[in-house]
Amino acid sequence: MMPLKFIVLSDLHLGAAVGGAVNGLDTTARLAEAVKVINRDHADAALVLVAGDLADQGEPGAYLRLQDLLSALTMPVHLTLGNHDDRAAFLSVFGADLDDPRGRVSRVVDQGGYRVILLDTSEPGLIGGHLCQGRRDWLAARLAEARGKPVIIVQHHHANPLWVPVDKINLADPEAYVAILKQHDDVRHVIAGHVHMPTSSVWRGIPMSTLSGSHYAVSPHVPGVPGQQRHFEGPAQFAIVLGFEDGVTVHFQDHSERHLTLASGLFH
Repeated sequence: MMPLKFIVLSDLHLGAAVGGAVNGLDTTARLAEAVKVINRDHADAALVLVAGDLADQGEPGAYLRLQDLLSALTMPVHLTLGNHDDRAAFLSVFGADLDDPRGRVSRVVDQGGYRVILLDTSEPGLIGGHLCQGRRDWLAARLAEARGKPVIIVQHHHANPLWVPVDKINLADPEAYVAILKQHDDVRHVIAGHVHMPTSSVWRGIPMSTLSGSHYAVSPHVPGVPGQQRHFEGPAQFAIVLGFEDGVTVHFQDHSERHLTLASGLFH
């Protein structure tokens, strides 16, 4: 049996102007490059999921450019939001029908024997993630519907501890979140963006990973590492998810192979 194959993009951080720099990087060019590489190497992918921080400051113009760039992908694309996004501006471009009254900008795709849930963990005004009661109920219902079917969840904010500085702005009340996941007996993997670095974890028995995303990357500044966390130009990265009968494999592919240290003055 051929595995379900899909791509996860995250942290695009498109700016207001074409060619304009966001933290010293041309994020429009980086997304165009990602689209080219996905079409070249993964035209057989069932879908592309984009896990938030689509725009850097939430400008309508950035979402219009996003819509244009993603239109070149040869497979279906589904998006959710991150803390840098503006929900109203996003919906003004992509359509108000994407905002579910309970699930917000969340989506379910049933394909290849899997249920894939794209979960909106963003909350206006917050940098960290938050699931309102509506989204908790929505998630629980979508998991209940998938009894007997393995589940993969893609979202912006990470829930599990990574022991790095970004844990200060993770998903709020992660214990309640994982309690919902535990209501289903086969949540195979949770994939998040937000942290600008690849990680692999098992938390409360559930495999979880993060990807670096298409913007800058950061060093694994775990306890005991001296100095400040470092920021790098790349490599910009997307995830390739393979869901098969008895497991899930996540690969990370760099669509930009440069990996220079960025000047500290670009970050405030």
